[in-house]
Amino acid sequence: MHETAIDISPGFRLDGDAPRFTLRSASATAATVVVDGRGRFPLERVGDPDRWTASTPGVVPGDSYHLLVDGPDGPRHGFDPTRPLLDPAARGVMPTGRDEADGPRWTSVVVDGAFDWGGVPKPQVPLDRAVVYEANVRTLTQANPAVPEHLRGTYAGVAHASTIAHLHRIGVTTLELLPVHAFDTERWLRQAGRENAWGYNTLAFFAPHAGYASAEARAAGADGVLREFKGMVRLLHEAGIQVVLDVVYNHTAEEGLGGPTTSLRGIDGANRYRWGADGYVDTTGCGNTLDTSVEATADLIVDSLRYWAREVQVDGFRFDLMAALARDAAHTFDPAHPLLERIRTDPDLQDVLVIAEPWDVGQGGWQTGSFGAGALEWNDGFRDTVRQFWLSDVAQERRTGVPGGGIGALAGALTGSRHVFGPERGPLAGVGFVTAHDGFTLLDLVSYDRKHNQANGEEDRDGSNENRSFNHGVEGPTDDRGVRASRGRSMRNLLGTLFLSAGVPMLTAGDERSRTQHGNNNAYVVSEDLTPVDWSDDEDAESTTETVAALTRLRAAHPALRPSRFGVAGQVTPSASRMTWYGPDGGPMTGEWWDQPLHRAVQVLVESTPEHEPYDRVLVVVHGSGRTRDLALPVRDDLLGYRLAWSSEKHRDHDRTRTAGSVFTAYGPGIHLFEVV
Repeated sequence: MHETAIDISPGFRLDGDAPRFTLRSASATAATVVVDGRGRFPLERVGDPDRWTASTPGVVPGDSYHLLVDGPDGPRHGFDPTRPLLDPAARGVMPTGRDEADGPRWTSVVVDGAFDWGGVPKPQVPLDRAVVYEANVRTLTQANPAVPEHLRGTYAGVAHASTIAHLHRIGVTTLELLPVHAFDTERWLRQAGRENAWGYNTLAFFAPHAGYASAEARAAGADGVLREFKGMVRLLHEAGIQVVLDVVYNHTAEEGLGGPTTSLRGIDGANRYRWGADGYVDTTGCGNTLDTSVEATADLIVDSLRYWAREVQVDGFRFDLMAALARDAAHTFDPAHPLLERIRTDPDLQDVLVIAEPWDVGQGGWQTGSFGAGALEWNDGFRDTVRQFWLSDVAQERRTGVPGGGIGALAGALTGSRHVFGPERGPLAGVGFVTAHDGFTLLDLVSYDRKHNQANGEEDRDGSNENRSFNHGVEGPTDDRGVRASRGRSMRNLLGTLFLSAGVPMLTAGDERSRTQHGNNNAYVVSEDLTPVDWSDDEDAESTTETVAALTRLRAAHPALRPSRFGVAGQVTPSASRMTWYGPDGGPMTGEWWDQPLHRAVQVLVESTPEHEPYDRVLVVVHGSGRTRDLALPVRDDLLGYRLAWSSEKHRDHDRTRTAGSVFTAYGPGIHLFEVV
C-alpha cells in the first residue's frame, strides 16, 4: 500500500480540504508559520533535510501571515525566534503601515490567484521583428493626461488604451518592465527621506509590488493587486504586445550584514548568500549576493520564473546582473553554471525570452557574449560604439578639426556584433541599445557633457563618469536654434543607427518624447520630479516620436535590416543578410577607408537571403563628419537606382529616385536609408 505524496513545494498550497505550508531551511532548528486570526502552526521536517511543512487547517485567501524561525548562533546566521519574517515564496506581500521602529513594514498574504484569461494566448512575436521598450510602471503613465488620474502610474495605467495606442504607434512589440517583484527602499534612503524608484531591491520573488497597483486594487488586498497585474498582462496580450519582467535574483533587500533582516537572512542566511572569510562576498554592489551554487537557492529562482511564466503568463525575463547568478561555489563565473542550464532546459520556460544583463561588479564580472545559445544579451559594446561615433568623435572634430576615429567599429555594430556573439548565435543574440534606465536619457546624452546628480544626495559621486555624451556647445537647456538643431540631428543619428542595425533594438521609455532628467544619470531616487515620461504637447517630442515610428515601420518592412543569422563567405545562408561595402566614391570599400579618422563615410548594400519573406535589399549610407561631402551612389548592373526612404537630415527630399552613380550630398553627420529600385 502506497502513501499519498504530499506537495512540499514552498509556500502555501490550498488545494482540496487540507491547506499546507512548506518552508526550506537547512540551518533552522525550529520554524512556525503564524497566520493572523488562525493561530500558530509549528513546522516539522519532512523528506529532504531542508524542508519543513505543516498542515494549516482553516487558512483561506486574504489571510496575512509571517514566519518565526530559530537556529544556531554564529556570524553567518541571522536567527531570532521573535522576529516576524516574510515568506520567500509568498504570492502576496502588502505594506503594514508600520515603520521599522515599531515592527515589520510588510506582511505575507495568502492569495487565491484565480483569474479568467479569456483564452487570450501569449503573442507570438518572431525575434527578428521584436522592438523592446524598457519602462517603469509608475513613470510611464504618471504624467499622462490621457490616462484617468486614479490609474496613472499603475499596472492598469500601463494597459490603458492610450498607452497601448502609443506603443502601437512607435512599433513596440515587447514591453520590458523595470522590477515589479515586491521591493523595498534601502534603509539609508528612507532615513534620508528618499525612495528607491526603480525597484532593484527585492523583498519577495513571487509577489507583484503592491505600490504599483491602483488604490482600488490595493483596497481589495493582495488578490486585488495580483488581479490588476494579470489584467494588465491580458490586455497587453490582446493588443499583441509581449510582457517581459526585469528580475532581480542576484541580491535581496536585506542589504549588508547590518541591514534589515526581513526574510532569507533570518530563515537560512548561511545557505542563501555568498560568504567569504570576512563576511558577505558582494558581486552586486548592493551589500549581498545570493549563492546560486546552493540547490535550494537555485530552486527558489526557477520556481519563481515558472510561476510568472505559467500562472501570470509573462513572456520573458531580463535578468539584472546575470553574471552574479552564474558564479560557482568559489564565486567564479561559469558559463555552464547549473542554474543557467536549468533556465535553458526547464519545460515550463521553453517559450520565454531570456535576456541577460551580462555583467556584475565582481572580479571577472564583464561577460558580454558568454551566455550561450537561447539567451539574448544587452550589447553594451553597441551602446558605447554608437555613442562614440556620433557624439564623442564629432565633439573632437569640432575641437580639433579631426574626428576621434574611423568608421570600422560602427560598421561592426551595424552588422550585429559578430565578433561578440559569433556565427553560431547570430545577430539576434544581441539587444542593441543607446540608452537604458541607468544613464543619460537620449535628450540628455546630446545636452550634457557631464553628469549632474546633486539631487541624489551623494554629492555627485554616484553615476558613471564615462558617458560618451556631447552637449553641442551649451551645457543643459538652451534657446539657441543652432544648438537645438544639432542636438536633434544627433538624436536622429543615434535612433537611426539603433533601428537600422542588425540585432534586437531596445528603446528606453520617454526617449521618443524627448524626456530629460536634467543631466542626472542615476535617477533611481528622484522619480517624482525627474523621470516621468513627458506627455505634454511639445513639437520636439512629437517630432522624435514620429522619427521612432518611421524607423520601426521601415525596419518591419525590410527583412534585410533584421537578419537572424550571420552569413558565411562562399555560402548561401538562409535569413542572413549579404553586405557589400562601398566607399564615398561609390567604388568598393578599401582598407584605408575603414579606420582613418578623416574617412568617416561608408555605404552598405544590404540584401536578404530569403527564407520566410520575399527578397529585399536596401542601401544604408553613413557620414560621420561635420563637413559637407559628395557621395557617389554605388553602380550595379542589377539595380536602376535608389529612393530615399529616411534620413536623419530633417528636411531631406524623401521619395525622390536617384540613379545609380548620381551624387548624394551629405551636409553633416547623418545616416540615410535608401530603398533599391
